[in-house]
Amino acid sequence: MSLSAEMQVTLRLPTRTLYEGPATRLSAEAENGAFGMLPNHIDFVTALVPSVLILTLADGEERIFGIDEGILVKKGHDVDIAIRRGVQGSDLASLRETVQESFVEVDEEERVARSALSRLEAGIVRRFADLQRPRTP
Repeated sequence: MSLSAEMQVTLRLPTRTLYEGPATRLSAEAENGAFGMLPNHIDFVTALVPSVLILTLADGEERIFGIDEGILVKKGHDVDIAIRRGVQGSDLASLRETVQESFVEVDEEERVARSALSRLEAGIVRRFADLQRPRTP
């Protein structure tokens, strides 16, 4: 493997790509703590926890992301990160607000969907129970 000054990072959500491009440094948090990664880091796989992920670009600019749980796979100079939910922020203060708004909204949608699914399941159980009851003439 050749030495490189950059790694190609792809940050994927279930429905779209949140970021794709080069980075010179990556900072994230796994279950056993925070870590940093440079382009020539050994190949690596880890589970990510809800936290802040920071990418440093070649010009020194930082891209900051609020992420939910996910997985990071580094192979060669490619880093693929798959996360359940994530948002990009311009700074930590605005990121906190964006994460709360986005994640709370999704949590509310999931709660409503789960509630509807529970009602549907209960209706199906009642219908099966009605089918099993003997009919009286």
